Parts: sequence; structure tokens; C-alpha cells
Amino acid sequence: QVQLVESGGGLVQPGGSLRLSCSASGSIVRINNMAWYRQAAGKQRESVAVISWGGSTTYAASAKGRFTISRDYAKTTVYLQMNSLKPEDTAVYYCNADEIKYYSGLILRTEFGAWGLGTPVTVSE
Repeated sequence: QVQLVESGGGLVQPGGSLRLSCSASGSIVRINNMAWYRQAAGKQRESVAVISWGGSTTYAASAKGRFTISRDYAKTTVYLQMNSLKPEDTAVYYCNADEIKYYSGLILRTEFGAWGLGTPVTVSE
């Protein structure tokens, strides 16, 4: 069994910064792409940033130049550095991993489309 756990959300003033973290727990062998999504109240979930196993990154237009996605050396933790935050960035931010290979006992398993429970970000005066 694997879990993705996000942290780092909170209340910040416009123009401020936050750093979100998402760690995968379990006997992880490899995680392919990791991503951050967000969902604002009354809106559909949208992709914010994606980072591949090799470190290639892509960003939503709304995130370019302000947000930076990165992974740790073990590649089981993904970060989202968010700068110059705007009220429209207010949302619940979710971590996603498209393919996780892990050991369950002695058996190598693959989980597709894993999600964390989300961490709320509020940008307001």
C-alpha cells in the first residue's frame, strides 16, 4: 500500500509565498511522473505543474514564472514552491503520481493514478 501525503498549505497574503510538500510512503521502488493539481471551490480540478522521473517540468500558464516544481534526490517527495501568490490561487492543492512501483511484502506491485487528500491554500488579506 502506498500513500501520498501533502503538507505546507495555509493562509497567506497576496504577494506571499508558500512551499507545498508531498511525500510518498511505503516500500517505493519508483514513481514515474509526479504532479500538483488544484481545485477551487465550484471549479474543476486542474493541473498546475508536472515533473517527470528525469526531472522535466511542465507548468500551467497560470503557474509559469511564479511556481516551481521539484523532487528530492530519492524522487519520492515532490515540492511546489509558490511565489507571488494571488487570490485566484486559492484552492485545495492535490499531489498526484501517475505510476508507483512498490513492494507489498515480496510482491512488486504497481499503483496507477495515486492521489493525496489535499492541502488547502488561501490567499487573502
